[in-house]
Amino acid sequence: MDEITIARVTANIGTDDYKVDVRAGHHMFVSDEPEKIGGKDAGPAPFQLLLAALGSCTAITLRMYARRKDWPLESAEVAMRHLKDGDTARIERVLTLTGDLTEEQRARFADIAERTPVTLAIKNGVPIETTLSGS
Repeated sequence: MDEITIARVTANIGTDDYKVDVRAGHHMFVSDEPEKIGGKDAGPAPFQLLLAALGSCTAITLRMYARRKDWPLESAEVAMRHLKDGDTARIERVLTLTGDLTEEQRARFADIAERTPVTLAIKNGVPIETTLSGS
């Protein structure tokens, strides 16, 4: 099977502590840490970006599924928190589904949310290969 690129992102930091210029396709934005840990809060922190990816993927997948099944999903809100207790971390995800949905449909959406591409990447772990380019 031939490899395909799913996403390509570059992150560049200069001399400003913690402020990172991010390019994702033709989109450019800043990531930073909160002031309380030395950043300037100029953009979302890295774990906020991780949760944004998870929430976006979840919402998009639920919308796609609703369209395919012709289910009356009016909106889906995905609220998340990243929690840490010592060396143990977890993500809480709460779905708020609006529309004239049956309990079976709501349960199916919860099941689908557990199997979105980003959910599975986080749960299963994705190997990361790090190499150095020339100077």
